[in-house]
Amino acid sequence: MRKTIIPSMAIVLLTFGGAASAQQTSSTATSNSAASADESFVKEAAMGGMAEVELGKLASEKAANERVKSFGQKMVTDHGQANEQLKSLAAGKRIALSSSVDQTHKARYDQLKGLSGAAFDRAYVTSMLADHEKDVAAFQKEAKSGRDPEVKAWAGKTLPTLEEHLKMVRELERQVVSTGN
Repeated sequence: MRKTIIPSMAIVLLTFGGAASAQQTSSTATSNSAASADESFVKEAAMGGMAEVELGKLASEKAANERVKSFGQKMVTDHGQANEQLKSLAAGKRIALSSSVDQTHKARYDQLKGLSGAAFDRAYVTSMLADHEKDVAAFQKEAKSGRDPEVKAWAGKTLPTLEEHLKMVRELERQVVSTGN
């Protein structure tokens, strides 16, 4: 009888031990997935921020409409500040950020650079509207559901500025794109 109890106990221990190990692995995978989501958010926010600064500089130089030029300069200032904060946060978390924009953002920059006058203004404002709608949604999600407390806090702190930009660019869109001014 003793011989049957020992192998049975071993099977029970292996079964529950394996389940505990699988649960721990699953928990670690979930934790890594959450960290990965926060890291992806940081990298995407940094890339978008760099692009906003570059496009803002371009708008400051090329826009025909003074309101568009002013908005471009605001993008340089506000996104420049946010980028510096994000670089510091990323460095503390050992998240490597790109030092230049990716091909998608470079292509948009090149497309806008080839335009002038009212055509530039319309294309820039349309681009900024789409970007800020996407950005506000991403920052709202991170501020609400992010797992990393520092990244979540940074997203929440930055969100009101992005919402202000979205409001401004919607007004510009009504003035510049819809009316052709």
